[in-house]
Amino acid sequence: MQIQKHAIDLGNDSVGKLVVRLAVPAVIAQLINLLYNLVDRMYVGAIKDIGMEALAGLGVVFPITLIVSAFANLVGLGGAPLAGIFLGEKRRDKANEVFNAGIVMLAFFSVVLTALVLIFCEPLVRLFGAPANVSGYARDYLFVYGAGTVFVMVSLGLNPFITTQGYSLTSMLTVTIGAGLNIALDPLFIFVFGLGVRGAALATILSQAVSAVWVILFFSGKRSLFRFDFRLFRPKSAVMLKILLLGLSPFIMSVTESAIQIVFNNTLKYWSGENSNYTTALTVMLSAIQIISLPLNGLGSGVQPLVSYNYGCGNSARVRKTVKLVSGVAFCCSFSVWLVSLFAPQIYGYLFSADENVMEIIRKNMPFFMAGTVFFFAQMTLQNAFIALNQAKISIFLACLRKIILLIPLSLLLPYRFGAEGVFYSEGIADALAGITTATTFFFMLPRILKKRERLLQSERDGAMPESAAAGTTDATLTGPSPQDACGQSSSPAPRATGNEENSETQKSDG
Repeated sequence: MQIQKHAIDLGNDSVGKLVVRLAVPAVIAQLINLLYNLVDRMYVGAIKDIGMEALAGLGVVFPITLIVSAFANLVGLGGAPLAGIFLGEKRRDKANEVFNAGIVMLAFFSVVLTALVLIFCEPLVRLFGAPANVSGYARDYLFVYGAGTVFVMVSLGLNPFITTQGYSLTSMLTVTIGAGLNIALDPLFIFVFGLGVRGAALATILSQAVSAVWVILFFSGKRSLFRFDFRLFRPKSAVMLKILLLGLSPFIMSVTESAIQIVFNNTLKYWSGENSNYTTALTVMLSAIQIISLPLNGLGSGVQPLVSYNYGCGNSARVRKTVKLVSGVAFCCSFSVWLVSLFAPQIYGYLFSADENVMEIIRKNMPFFMAGTVFFFAQMTLQNAFIALNQAKISIFLACLRKIILLIPLSLLLPYRFGAEGVFYSEGIADALAGITTATTFFFMLPRILKKRERLLQSERDGAMPESAAAGTTDATLTGPSPQDACGQSSSPAPRATGNEENSETQKSDG
């Protein structure tokens, strides 16, 4: 008989241990992923004579790179929870169908985005509000980055399918390999080869290419529950629609980040008289807010397999326990970062070698800009939980709330009262209101969502079709068929996600 040690049983293992085992690598991965942007900006900011202008150029380009990431998230963060639910339902064939549909969608988006960025590089830089003295640096970075879009799409888009199988360490290594290589290549290309901002972009793209190869090798190996299947490379429209609906929320969050930066950059340019110091300060502040938002997003996405799997098999108690634990941890992290921003905002300026003029803007406005971060635990983690629970409509609304409904109007209106500083105030107000709304909505809706799932499972165990299904009025979340037995309640054990780092096998005889 085979005994699998260190295997992850999403349906039966201790929730606390699973949260640590799944979330910690995901958080670390997001912190490492943060290094892609931070290291680029730190090195670029240190370029002699042109550092601050070049740094502002990267700030202008950043929303465009977010759009590329948004399309990767549309597929990865939409497809992976859906595949996870199917795994919980013991329907591996359907999970693999979702995976292969995701590959086709990523390939399509890669071709389209690469063409758009390379053809419209110059107009995009102008559209995103580049001041005249930084537009050249923005254009240089964007053109190189655009040429490597496919690598970004593969590494970011397929990595969530690794996480949803329980291979959190492997998923973390995807990011670690890329970030480590980026850190090594940045000074080589920027300073030794004298490529400047082009070198920073080239280092990022080459690093993402290596990460993409790593991901492909994983899915080509024996450990993966998902397989490349050319027969499934003509995906059903219904499958793609399900992926798009679940992925729409993280997509909107990323795209609206880009939209708000267009508004921020152009508003700052207007109210500051094209003073690039304000654009540079904004770049630093947005980097600071990523220090908390990305790890919290990693926390939410890291436990997504645990939530999706147990939701798929109807184990409501484990879902509630997971959400409660993750929410508590996320709140503590958010509060800590808020305290740093309140009492020592200049720390962030030092990270990017900001000059005294930029530092003064940061010191004055950072406490207001980061005021809403204490509520990020809700916006980042609980919104991910909605996706894991297959609640597309709610998640989409909350994704629109923070940026479209609140932040963009506030960033346009407040400068009439406070000048350029009004842009910075708007971020804190919008983040606070969105976080409070998300938390309230989640804890109000969660019991209803779980109860509906329990009724569906009970109906199937009783051999009856729910009225909504019989009438053809399925929820917009597109919940698929459920298993006959709940996790941990079935006569057969729950499937285990196992991998090299999570699986060492020993052989025992029954005798």
